[in-house]
Amino acid sequence: MLIGEQPGDREDIEGRPFVGPAGRLLKQALDHVGIPLPDVYLTNVVKHFRWEARGKKRIHRKPSLAHVRACEPWLRAEMRAVAPDIVVLMGATAAQSMLGGNFRVTQHRGRFVPTSFHPLVTATVHPSSILRARDADRASALDSFEADLRFAAEAVTRRTAPLRSSP
Repeated sequence: MLIGEQPGDREDIEGRPFVGPAGRLLKQALDHVGIPLPDVYLTNVVKHFRWEARGKKRIHRKPSLAHVRACEPWLRAEMRAVAPDIVVLMGATAAQSMLGGNFRVTQHRGRFVPTSFHPLVTATVHPSSILRARDADRASALDSFEADLRFAAEAVTRRTAPLRSSP
């Protein structure tokens, strides 16, 4: 189960997660590391697109804690229904909503984090952050993201938490 922040403009319009530019990058990365898309359940912590109008465009606004809390029952229900082998939280909003406000993706990405809601939980960046990276940094950011996905896939294959765990 891969969990992002909230739908983007395209996702909101189409009613499905990860169908916009970040979704295309995510699907490319999954394919590159050998994770079949049908094996992945994609969702978001917040179920609606929070935005502000700028001319004719709808510009992303970070969801508030109230939005996260309001959507929590739906996410928990999805987790129960899907019963995922692993939970991968993508981006700070998703990670902090599930792991607490002090969690830092940059410090703890690609490691397992002890939680009460699932035995295998890890975090990584959101694919949209790769799209926003400077051209000079984008390839490296994508490589690191793919390494995190590979780490998750290998853990599912082993069905046990690996040695790389949070202190």
